[in-house]
Amino acid sequence: MEQAVGVDSQSKVSSEHSPWQVSALSKSLKDWIERLGKVWVEGELQSYTERGSGTFGSIRDLDVETAVEIHAFNNSGSEIAPGLAQGDRVVALLQPVFWPKNGKLTMRIIQMHKVGLGELLERIEKLKSQIISEGLADASRKLTLPFLPNKIGLITGASSDAEKDVLQNSKLRWPGVRFEVINTLVQGDKAAAEIILALQQLEAMEDVDVIIIARGGGSFQDLLPFSDERLVRAVADAKTPVVSAIGHENDQPLLDLVADLRASTPTDAAKRVVPDVADELDRVQSATQRIWFRLSTLIDTQIQNLLALKTRPVLASPFGFVDAQQESLDQQIRRLGEILDFRVQRASSEVSQLHATGRALSPQNTLDRGYAVLLSQAGKPFKSAKQGEKFQVISAAQEISATVDLVKERDVKRN
Repeated sequence: MEQAVGVDSQSKVSSEHSPWQVSALSKSLKDWIERLGKVWVEGELQSYTERGSGTFGSIRDLDVETAVEIHAFNNSGSEIAPGLAQGDRVVALLQPVFWPKNGKLTMRIIQMHKVGLGELLERIEKLKSQIISEGLADASRKLTLPFLPNKIGLITGASSDAEKDVLQNSKLRWPGVRFEVINTLVQGDKAAAEIILALQQLEAMEDVDVIIIARGGGSFQDLLPFSDERLVRAVADAKTPVVSAIGHENDQPLLDLVADLRASTPTDAAKRVVPDVADELDRVQSATQRIWFRLSTLIDTQIQNLLALKTRPVLASPFGFVDAQQESLDQQIRRLGEILDFRVQRASSEVSQLHATGRALSPQNTLDRGYAVLLSQAGKPFKSAKQGEKFQVISAAQEISATVDLVKERDVKRN
């Protein structure tokens, strides 16, 4: 068992065996829909006509193909600004109305007026303040444009002067420049959505190094898409540098604030994005000349330095240095020989003196003078003996074995 749409708890419940009449369903839908209340809507007027019974038409969404029918019967108290026409951008206060007879849903106009210039300016100023407060216009966020892009993405109107200006001036400056062109609407309510889609497509191409969005001026209303918040934020979030070439000097849509570079015109955009091959060739030639001048100056300086070195005595007669060193070496050798001879003679004299002293103090020399040495049987000097004790007598030429026959003590006085 299920309760019908819009039916409160006291209403009849529908079932397979107890279905509703279509009129009951229609009444229930009408009661439920009319309790939804009122809503403000912004869009574009479509099929707008004024008949004898009232005003009829539809309001289309500014971006997608979605519309709702609107009506206002005479003497219904609707407040509709005069002079409205198909294609106008309007703001309307609407209330849903369900017609049970044909099951149709329309929106009743309570108030409707064209979006005025003052209102649009106020919206843009508020959005501008918000963008600045969020830091989206800060110079620190700006991306640096490449010196020579591999490929340039161009978003502009089909067969527009802006497209011709960018392409022609770019190729005049650098004939080999490559473009990826996506044509979109550049004015009207659908333009912002198309430009955003084109921006996303170009961002997805790895060989696109910079993107130009170009139009080339127009009225305030014509340039409104380039102050659309969605487009402004899409450009601020882009990872590829974006150049705004929308208006002239006096035209400043919000896109200019967040773009990485603002060009005053499409032609200026071409000059700012593509280097001039003639200028670059002049710079290369100028740089080459400066390099050759500096190299020539350096070479001349080094040649003068070499000539100055060649005039120095050591290079004029290179063996003179060797001869001087040879003479110094000979003097050192002679001096060393003299020192060695002196030291050898002095050492020889000292050795002779030591030899004479040694001979004078030699025990053998004492024996040669007639003295003898007495040794015990153990081979030690014999200082005292006992009668019958054997000992040896060492003379200058003999060793004599002897026995003590008599021992007599001596009275020796020592100083």
